[in-house]
Amino acid sequence: MRFDRLPIAVLRTRYVPGGWDVLAFALVFVFLIYCAQAAHGLTGSLARLQATPISLDPWALIGYSARTALRMVLAMVASLIFTFTYATLAARSRRAEVILVPLLDFLQSVPILGFSFTILFFLQLTPGRVAGAELAAIFLIFTSQAWNMAFSFYHSLRSIPDEMVEAARNFQLSPWMRFWRLEVPFAMPALIWNMMMSMSGGWFFLVFSEAITVGHTTVSLPGVGSYIALAIEQKNLAAIGWAIAAMFVVILLFDQLLFRPLNASADWFRLDQEAGFTTSRSWALTMMRRSRFLRLVSEGFAALLRLGMKPRSTHGAPPAGAAQVWRARWVDYAWYTLLIVVGIGAVWRIARFVLEEVPPAEIVRVLLYGLFTLLRVAVLIALASLIWVPIGVWVGLRPRVASVVQPIAQFLAAFPANLFFPLVVSAIVLLKLTPDVWLSPLMILGTQWYILFNVIVGASAIAPDLRYAGENLGVRGWLWWRRIALPAVFPFYVTGAITASGGSWNASVNAEVAAWGTETVRAHGLGAYIADSTAAGDFQRNVLGIMVLSLLVVILNRVFWRPLYARAERKFRIS
Repeated sequence: MRFDRLPIAVLRTRYVPGGWDVLAFALVFVFLIYCAQAAHGLTGSLARLQATPISLDPWALIGYSARTALRMVLAMVASLIFTFTYATLAARSRRAEVILVPLLDFLQSVPILGFSFTILFFLQLTPGRVAGAELAAIFLIFTSQAWNMAFSFYHSLRSIPDEMVEAARNFQLSPWMRFWRLEVPFAMPALIWNMMMSMSGGWFFLVFSEAITVGHTTVSLPGVGSYIALAIEQKNLAAIGWAIAAMFVVILLFDQLLFRPLNASADWFRLDQEAGFTTSRSWALTMMRRSRFLRLVSEGFAALLRLGMKPRSTHGAPPAGAAQVWRARWVDYAWYTLLIVVGIGAVWRIARFVLEEVPPAEIVRVLLYGLFTLLRVAVLIALASLIWVPIGVWVGLRPRVASVVQPIAQFLAAFPANLFFPLVVSAIVLLKLTPDVWLSPLMILGTQWYILFNVIVGASAIAPDLRYAGENLGVRGWLWWRRIALPAVFPFYVTGAITASGGSWNASVNAEVAAWGTETVRAHGLGAYIADSTAAGDFQRNVLGIMVLSLLVVILNRVFWRPLYARAERKFRIS
């Protein structure tokens, strides 16, 4: 009997012998043992750890990969908690949205090196112990994952169809119950795809997360990132090849044990299920559904979620009177005034800090560097859109193709730009190429996939009725793209383009300075300025570069991306 064709309700309640419980228990047990060993190592001496050099022996990559994977998982858990709290507050509260969304724009634009000063804070939390350095590495990985997921969840909450919101209101769902019964399931397909991209973003900036240098403070934690940094320093191509192989194995394990089961589960939360729709399959999800051990764990988790899930009172809230409306308006005025005062105070403190060491003429030069980087980002996003939007629509309309493309794109997105330094630096030096031009493609390597993944999600969400209507009416060619495909994926594309744009600014720090052994090439741009000031421990110039970069990103988002998304939300929203 084919159990994979049974209804989900049967698979959830029926125990099927055959070793699934043994396999599930073994996987959980091994993971818990490794977590316990890692936790025990946190109390070790940091000086002793730093005295042990990173080894380029391929066998050492087994332990390094395990430690890197554990940091990735912990950072992903922290990113999910941040996403569910931060994005939900921004979507539900108009007053909170005024400050949280621009702040998210700012945080997304801050390069990972801009957070490297936190290593000093974490090291002070546990003086002389490994725990502080591990917390710093996990936090830096978190900064490369959380913002994209928060943006995706926020935009999904803003896009919930009106009839579903009205149904939740009619059923008197409490905010807690509405969150788990409506908002999370609705956002799940897009969130899972963006979780994949966030995991790849963590890999992309892994070298900076595990091999941290701030001024005279250097911390190298055992991991794939430190391994890659040492291989680049020693110009060891064989070691880089082994690092790529290790990354491929770890990403494949994440795909099989985490993302493919999540993606298969998300099929049950899609709004439209056409006849003959084939859900994604995953052996790991089958194991989880057939395992009695994991079923007990999931039932305990579900019981925790049901705590406090009591319907609201059936008595409707009294209509707001004129006095209440007037009072709410004054609260808004006071809130906005407070935000303006705090913003002015923060700008004044930053300006005083920077101007202590940086002359005004250099500020003008940094602004010009920012315009150079802005030009690169604009050109690269336009080229990536022309390439990946048509491909994303084609893949999204074919679920089986999407299941094949997903791990490949995830692996390509995870490639740190550092791995291309040997080829790029050697070509620039030997052929005497211009670094300002030929270093630019490194900025888009890890961020173009945000466009592809979001367009795939948007294309897969096109209602079957709309597709069938287009087929029956003979809508083809450019007319089909203009009337069906592009309007359907436009909100998803804008979300991906906003994230890709912010990620490209972030990646400029990693891409505008390329080193291979003793050879170093630089492009003129804001990323190179920030990288150099961080390496020198010049906090004033580092802050200046980050502030200029963040200012340009926020202005670009406010002037261009946000109005574009508002139009997409207003004109092309699912309803």
